[in-house]
Formats: sequence, structure tokens, C-alpha cells
Amino acid sequence: MKITFISNYLNHHQLYFCNEMYKKLGNDFVFIATNTMSNERRKLGYEDMNDKYDFVVKSYENKKLAYELSVNSDIVIIGSAPQKYIRERLKKGKITIRYSERIFKSNKKFIRCLPSLIKFKLYERNNTYLLCASAYSASDFNKLGLYKNKCYKWGYFPEVKEYSDIENRIKTKDDNSILWAARFIEWKHPEVVVQIAKKLKEDNYNFNIKMIGIGPLENKIKEMIKDNNLEDYIELLGSMSPNKVRKYMEKSKIFLFTSDKNEGWGAVLNESMNSACAVIANDKIGSAPFLIENNKNGLIYEDGNIDDLYKKVKTLLDNNELSTKLGLEAYKSMIDVWNPKTAADRIIELSKFLLENKKFEKYTEGPCSYICSNAKLKGDSI
Repeated sequence: MKITFISNYLNHHQLYFCNEMYKKLGNDFVFIATNTMSNERRKLGYEDMNDKYDFVVKSYENKKLAYELSVNSDIVIIGSAPQKYIRERLKKGKITIRYSERIFKSNKKFIRCLPSLIKFKLYERNNTYLLCASAYSASDFNKLGLYKNKCYKWGYFPEVKEYSDIENRIKTKDDNSILWAARFIEWKHPEVVVQIAKKLKEDNYNFNIKMIGIGPLENKIKEMIKDNNLEDYIELLGSMSPNKVRKYMEKSKIFLFTSDKNEGWGAVLNESMNSACAVIANDKIGSAPFLIENNKNGLIYEDGNIDDLYKKVKTLLDNNELSTKLGLEAYKSMIDVWNPKTAADRIIELSKFLLENKKFEKYTEGPCSYICSNAKLKGDSI
């Protein structure tokens, strides 16, 4: 069985899944990179991995091989890549699995991608399926009449680290520490962090917030910090590599994830949970409903509801036992279920079922668990 994964370029969110696939399938697994990494990503500390791994085929250097793989592979998984790579196999009715975040992030983005969605609808056959890299993907596509009862939970699978004594590691985290890591852009909502800090200071809480990232809103955030006399409470650390971000996660008790519905998945949630942080995440983030069971391995707050978020932050600062419990359960979720090895095992298993024309409903949670088209999810709206 030959499985080909097509996306824009290899990055650390896909690498560990691809490594597991290559371990299991050898040369029967290929990653087709359709582009080089953007300069913006390079400036943020991301490494260009297209040249480093034997399983990568660069379509911009070997168009013929990329085309042959896209047409002839038993299974093709396609993410962020042009439709041309799967057009021929769709016509032939060969098993093709789209890998997508939600498409109704905004009306503007939806209108931009509508032509390709219409074309895909024309070619849809029984052998097309959807891996949902967002808890809202299935609903969005189903509204267009696509992939009904052919959707499976998926996501991004960054490195999952296993620590020898996780409970002791949690105990050594910095007291009252809060971390935020993202680009300083509008839909990541860094201003929310400053608003929370202002409330905490007014209520005489002892806390320290570290914010990692750069972006066009950075100067605005600096001004907000200064205007509210929060220099002793909030530290801006700038941009750094993913590995350095993980080091800060490992020392932080609480992780705030404040993006809105434009956050298709949000791999920092995987990483912060694996680092045993007690996470508080916006309910519209694509990964949050998949990865977090509210009050068990993290907390979810209502989008746009600052009071709800503030209440949950105070709860964790007031209750170290709860913070520790949520962090430990978050870690277990990554180790036991949401990890690259499990994802690789299950996608291979799913592929075998699909090739035998069998329905696959084996799992109820985690990667490749089946999503019924009638399933309802809070926040399920455009």
C-alpha cells in the first residue's frame, strides 16, 4: 500500500507524523512538498525541512515524479496544495482524502476558496473523504453537501515528549506563571492578555505573564502595558524557535490560548498540553473541542467573553491542586491518544479499510475517530 501526503512544505507540525509513517511504510510513504517555506515563517524561527528527509519529493524540482505519485498512489492525502495534484485521480475515482481546517473562518476567505470547492464537488465520488484538522471542518463542508458521513477527526501532530517524572516536573513549574505564544496579529487577540492582567492587578493577584511572538500589534501591546502600569507583570520575549517556546511551556503553569475562529487548528495547544500546562482556550479554536474535555484536561471559555476567561484564570491561580490536575491530564491526553504514532497507526488502519470498501468507525476519540454528519458542536456557525 503506497500512501502519498501532499502539502505546501514540510514543517515541525507534520514532521513527526511523517517520520512515523516512514518507519511503518518505508518507501511506500512519500511527502510531496509543493512550495518552499515562506520568508515570514523563516523569520519566526521555523526551519526549512524540504531538503532534509528521504521521504520528501519536491514537486517544484521533480514535477514528473510528483504527478505520477499523485495519480498512482493507493491513497493520497492532500492538505494545502493546488487542486491540480488530485484532479486526475478524482476523475478515476481513486481514494483521495482531503486534510482541511474549517473553511468558514471568514466570508472573505470562503469566497476566495469557493471556486475550488465547486470544482471538487463536481468530482466528488464515493472514494473521497475528509480528515478534519478542526472540530468545525465537518460541519462547514457538510453545509456545502460535501463529505457527509465521510469525516474523521484529525489535526496537527507536533512532537510529543515523554517525561520520566511528569508529576515532579509539574511541581517545579514557576508559581503563578502564565504563558501566551502567538503572532501579534488581530485574530490572535494579544490585547485580551493585557485586559486579563489589568483585572488581576486590580484584584491584587500575584502573577507573571510571558508573551512570546512578534507582529504588527506589538507596539500597541507595549503601549497598553505601559498605560496600565503592567511592566512588572508582563514580559515580552519576542520571537524564538519552536524548541525554545517548548522550554517556556515546560516552566509555565497556565497557558492562555486566545485566538478566535480564524485559528484553524492551533498546534500550540498540543505542545502546551504535552508540556503539562493547565490550558485555557477559546471555544472557537479548531483544536480545542477535539483536544480539551472541559474541566478534565483543560478549560474552555466562550469566545469574546472576557469575564468567562477571567473567572477561569482566577480559578487556576486560586487552586493550585486543580491547575496541577488539569496539567497532568493534558499531558496524558497527548501521550495516550493525540500523538504522531497513534495518528500514523490509525491512518494506515483507516486506509486499509477504505481500500477494502469497508466503513471505518472503530474509534470514538482521537485521530481517525468517526464524525457523524448529524453531530452538533457548540459554536457551529459561520
